[in-house]
Amino acid sequence: MHIKKIAARAKTTLVTRLRQVQAPKAATTAVAAVKGGVTAAQGYRAAGVKAGIKASKKPDLAVVVSDRAASAAGTFTRNAIRASSVTRCENLLPASGVRAMLCNSGCANACTGKQGVKDTDATAALVAKALNITPKSVLTASTGVIGKFLPMDKIAAAVPNLVKALSPTGGGAFAQAIMTTDLAKKESAVKVTVGRRSFTIGGTVKGSGMIHPNMATMLCFITTDAAVTPAVLNGIVKGVVDRTFNNLTVDGDTSTNDMALVMANGASGVEIKGHVAGGKELVAAFEEGLFTVCNDLCKQIAADGEGATKRVEINVTGARSEAEAKAAAKAVATSNLTKCALFGNDPNWGRIACAVGYSGAKFSDTRMSIKLCGIEVFKNLQPVKFDEKKAHTLMKKKVVVIDIDLGVGKKSATAHTCDFSYDYVKINAEYRT
Repeated sequence: MHIKKIAARAKTTLVTRLRQVQAPKAATTAVAAVKGGVTAAQGYRAAGVKAGIKASKKPDLAVVVSDRAASAAGTFTRNAIRASSVTRCENLLPASGVRAMLCNSGCANACTGKQGVKDTDATAALVAKALNITPKSVLTASTGVIGKFLPMDKIAAAVPNLVKALSPTGGGAFAQAIMTTDLAKKESAVKVTVGRRSFTIGGTVKGSGMIHPNMATMLCFITTDAAVTPAVLNGIVKGVVDRTFNNLTVDGDTSTNDMALVMANGASGVEIKGHVAGGKELVAAFEEGLFTVCNDLCKQIAADGEGATKRVEINVTGARSEAEAKAAAKAVATSNLTKCALFGNDPNWGRIACAVGYSGAKFSDTRMSIKLCGIEVFKNLQPVKFDEKKAHTLMKKKVVVIDIDLGVGKKSATAHTCDFSYDYVKINAEYRT
């Protein structure tokens, strides 16, 4: 009996060791930047044309189309006064069977009552008919001056040319046509590789002013050739947006038209499912890829903030929770006094410390510190001697980094913003004219 027990134990030990040896290793994930914007992923075509909506006669009507039905999800402004395009998309999503994302610039179609709702539905119907798809499979977005009606006759006349211009390389034209006060088009894309499987995520965003999102930025459009169910996509998108676009501010104004839309058409053959073998790795890889694209677009918006002379990145570490880290980072990012000091290249750390103090985030009296452009300027609730001339010089760079260690935990968050310049006032004082 004793011999049998020893033999059984030996067998169990051997099986356990074999399982340990045969257990598959986690696949390596790589995220690499690629070109292409909203058409970087497989199975998408895009275009941007001049419809005559803008007085400047620049491109103002854009569409991106998936060659196959796609899952879609989005995040939307929390502004109680909102454009009908926002309400329409929020009512439709998350969903499957989505085929296109349409956007006009030059007219926000916000605060336009029942007529605005009819016009939003009509634009979707026009594009749907031209593409031979259903109106519900077309997501709509608008940006521009609030309180003006869409010129439906001009849009109707331009739709045939828009559809005719669709191209697998049309991402740049799409990005150009959605711009308003933006000085540069903003695109980002990555190829995500997990072991032998790979998929692409690409996107574009418009936004330069009225940036203080409670969901996303003014308008963001993202596509991927990964296959993701609407429910899974919805959860990932909301989580990533909260870590990126919700930590972005230019001027503290949340737009009436804010939204971020994401389409996933599965053209790569890679399915993002958490419950299958290796599924968690794919979900994590997809989330990392989406975060990379969104975070890059955040940086581009901050750099292109109306009248901005520099992009500012606020990194908060040592927080008790991610929520408190985010609160501290956003308090600094939204401090107009801090942003004015940044414009003047003034290392006025007192304004930064003040913002942290009213943010509600807990901090240590003995371990909290602030660094400006890598130079420690504040520690233990008292000033630190530093070279102010050197700090002043470093603050003239195009990217200024503020590092804040709260000294009470291990959680962190990053916020993006820009400085306030004279030109910001000038641009917004003359926006309608």
